[in-house]
Amino acid sequence: MHTLAASDAPPSTFEGAANAVAVLMLLTEFAMLRATLSRSQVRLYALQSLLVSVLAVIVAAGRDLPELYALAGVSLALKVIAVPWVVTSLLRDAQMEITGSGAIGVASATLLSLALAGFGFFAIGSLDIRSRFLPQAALGLSASIVLVSFILMIVRRDVVSQAVGFFSLENGVSLASLVVAAGMPLIIEVAFLFDLLVAVVVFGVLMRVHHHRSASLSTASLNRLQG
Repeated sequence: MHTLAASDAPPSTFEGAANAVAVLMLLTEFAMLRATLSRSQVRLYALQSLLVSVLAVIVAAGRDLPELYALAGVSLALKVIAVPWVVTSLLRDAQMEITGSGAIGVASATLLSLALAGFGFFAIGSLDIRSRFLPQAALGLSASIVLVSFILMIVRRDVVSQAVGFFSLENGVSLASLVVAAGMPLIIEVAFLFDLLVAVVVFGVLMRVHHHRSASLSTASLNRLQG
């Protein structure tokens, strides 16, 4: 009887769950790109952030890293509850809903994102980076999420979509950190979340000032500032 090689062994339950969550995060990113209402994008960001917290719990249970339970809790409180609440409150204060702010069509943006997501996934896969915490596919998916986030920030012409794109980019980075450095000290991992707090403050001030001066959250009017 021949023994299966390690590479031919079927994926474990842990690897299957981790890959499934990473795929759902990428699909949520594509949903943000296709969403026309800004509030829908905020809800999708909250869902994607919830998936990050779920993945942290999966890694904590599957790799015996109890400190990740605390990270999952902090991420849940900050990215699933606090950040969406702040952005939704700013939209409510502005008393407007943004629709159809794309610089290109939805179909074109989706095709471009699919091409970049595929490029990121296979480019990372060719590097043969391995981790004892998460399967290799999850790292490729994190690169795809980051690239699609950039597309969301570039093709949408409103402050809210660009803010959500930046926040979701941080989720992609969080996924990558869980892949390659899930065992780092908790204080370092939590410190990364404070970068998100700074970004929320910056985008919050930008939304308020821009709306106060232009009575709009569209960034199209900023083209007049070009020299």
